[in-house]
Parts: sequence; structure tokens; C-alpha cells
Amino acid sequence: MRIFNKRARFEYELTPEKVEAGIVLKGVEAKSFRDNRIDLSQSHVRVLNGEVFLINANIPAKGILKYEPTRMRKLLLHRSEILALVTKTKQKNLQIVPTMMYNRKRRIKLELTLGKAKRQFEKKDSINRFRREALLQNCKPSLINTCQKISKTKSKTKFCFC
Repeated sequence: MRIFNKRARFEYELTPEKVEAGIVLKGVEAKSFRDNRIDLSQSHVRVLNGEVFLINANIPAKGILKYEPTRMRKLLLHRSEILALVTKTKQKNLQIVPTMMYNRKRRIKLELTLGKAKRQFEKKDSINRFRREALLQNCKPSLINTCQKISKTKSKTKFCFC
């Protein structure tokens, strides 16, 4: 089972480097993972006192009244991996982004990726690029060249009339 952070590619410019981390969960949280009820879209990772924590990940529990679904959860990494993450984040001005949660041999793992936050105009460009690619996929193969000219010259064109 895999749970993806759908906002990570939109909010950050991700690097290809990935780190696998274990995560400390309670039994109810592990059940929520199996039920596919985890939301990583607002979550981020921080290093505090030499330990790595997942912050603001929404993992709801079923049937428990006194439970905080967005509590801090400790991530399990080797010391060398933590030092490598910290040095890269400080040198290149990057952030640690949780991109995916999955299980491997009954253990729940979190995939961490380094990324640089996009500015507002970069986010708009990525939306326009996504729309342009969607237009080209809906076009007929014989008219792709004309559609590419239309989508490049008129950036506000939303529909293709092939």
C-alpha cells in the first residue's frame, strides 16, 4: 500500500535523492494506514535536537476521543543519514519533504526527498504546463503540430478544437 503526498510536486521543486525512514506510530495509527486514511499534504519534516520528526501529518484514529491526529511523530534514521540531510538543507537552502508512505515487510516507511520551495509564479507556470500537456493528449495525432502552435502562442487557450 502506498500513500502519496499529492501537493509535494506542486509546492516544491524536488531533487532525485530519496531517503527511506521508519516512523514511530501507535497501533491505531497503523490501522489508519491500512485503511488508507492518512493525509500527508500539509506535513513537513523538522530536525530538532538531532532527531527527525514528521509534523502536521493528519492520521485520524477511529473511535478514540482523546487523540491528536496531527501530533509530532518521530522518524527513525541513522545518525549519518540525519547529518547528511542537515548539511544539504543548510548548504543548498533545501527543505525535507515527505513524499510517500508505504509498507515494507510489515513495517511502515516514509520516503523523504529534498526540495526547494517554489514561488507563486513558478506554481502558475507548472499549472499552465500541466494544462498544455493535457490539451495535447486530447488532440488527434494528425493535428498535434497545429495544437502545439496554438498552445504556445496563446497561453490562455484552454480548449483544443481539433
